[in-house]
Amino acid sequence: MLVPYGWDEGWEAEFGPYSGQGLLPGRVLRVDRGQCDVVTPRGVLRADTAFVTPNDPLKVVCTGDWVAVEPAGDPRYIRTYLPRRSAFVRSTSSKRSEGQILAANVDHAVVAVSLAVELDLGRVERFLALAWESGAQPVVVLTKADLVPDEATLGHLVEDVATVAPGVTVLPVSSHLADGVDVLAALLADGTSVLLGQSGAGKSTLANALVGEDVMRVHAIRDVDGKGRHTTTTRNLLALPGGGVLIDTPGLRGVGLWDAETGVGQVFAEVEELAARCRFHDCAHETEPGCAVRSAVDSGELPERRLESYRKLLRENQRIVAKTDARVRAEMRKEWKRRGAEGKAAMEVKRGRWSN
Repeated sequence: MLVPYGWDEGWEAEFGPYSGQGLLPGRVLRVDRGQCDVVTPRGVLRADTAFVTPNDPLKVVCTGDWVAVEPAGDPRYIRTYLPRRSAFVRSTSSKRSEGQILAANVDHAVVAVSLAVELDLGRVERFLALAWESGAQPVVVLTKADLVPDEATLGHLVEDVATVAPGVTVLPVSSHLADGVDVLAALLADGTSVLLGQSGAGKSTLANALVGEDVMRVHAIRDVDGKGRHTTTTRNLLALPGGGVLIDTPGLRGVGLWDAETGVGQVFAEVEELAARCRFHDCAHETEPGCAVRSAVDSGELPERRLESYRKLLRENQRIVAKTDARVRAEMRKEWKRRGAEGKAAMEVKRGRWSN
């Protein structure tokens, strides 16, 4: 009953202590206001999460969790969840900069990007940084490929995305024509996948194509901007007929980083490789002598847009981390003071020259 949902010997060993307590193993299919649908050896049960409601929003029960649930009761309660192997986390849009966990125990992070609108490579890079940081293997799916006028143009679009996605499979798909769906299904047959993207990216249509039936509602897309309403309002875990499971998620308007420095480094691997050759280990890649990154930009080896995107994501991630880590905040303030002192010293030198 649970094997199609990812149950294996590792999870069985983790669950051992709870089995002796008479609890049932299960995987969370969806969460809705403190209530969960959980697939168990006895079928799908409805359970309450009241016993697992910590103050930390990253430790609440979420779709994809493996849990220990009571076999009976009204209400029936989830008693705990098993240690996560991976978790996809973003920062919320609130000013408190809290983290939000979108899915747990994910092997593949499928980033859906619509070809019905102009490609936003910066947004692709942002999604990929979060995907790498989660511990999952990213996959970029270019949806609505049937709307691209010819094969040559489609090939260029795939190539453009591939240049910002090192080590990532980039797959054009048309759910409408079923082109590429079988290839994607085979790729996702082993493990758990989470489907991510903006509203209107075609995630629900793609989920229906992968599952083989209309399990997710689909809304029409506005012609003016290619955007759609949120078809999916909760995160749902679906078993795929060819193996594996898929977690569909609501469209994400904001994709904030959450302590994703390692993920950013993997997305911009070529920038970090160049940075390792800079003369100074703390090179900011601006005007420092011996900067290998600037040299690569000047020679055309590294696009300026790529460097600016790298800087932007690192700055954003540093701000998020600083809001939650006192030590990092102190280091940032120290760095700001150092740079301020250097700036003042430089101005004093200039004034001295001018006065002479």
